[in-house]
Amino acid sequence: MSTAGSVNKRTVERYIEGFNRSDHEQILACLTDDIEWTVFGHFRITGKEAYDANIEGPDPVGVPPEVTITRIVEENDVVMAEMTLRALQKDGTVMRAAMAEVFVMRDGLIRERRAYVVPLAENDHK
Repeated sequence: MSTAGSVNKRTVERYIEGFNRSDHEQILACLTDDIEWTVFGHFRITGKEAYDANIEGPDPVGVPPEVTITRIVEENDVVMAEMTLRALQKDGTVMRAAMAEVFVMRDGLIRERRAYVVPLAENDHK
């Protein structure tokens, strides 16, 4: 993770770092009170309380996922991150995914998170 860059990029990096540890306090400190989180094709939630309740997902396994930022870019108050995901499932398998996320920022905090998650079954692109 980089230590350089804008306030907005550093907030997103700090958020992902907290997500990788399931550190609710660190995650929530990166969000506005009226946060909106959409994972397209799955759900949309609004507000910090709802966000906090969904950090581990609908069927937690007790092990945080591993999210790696591959690329991060910013224009105005929008940060876009290309990422990879590895997450342990209840049946012991590991879910792998390619992710792209749009973070809409306000005053250095994440106001909206819009996630596109594509499961990968065979390799790094399929």
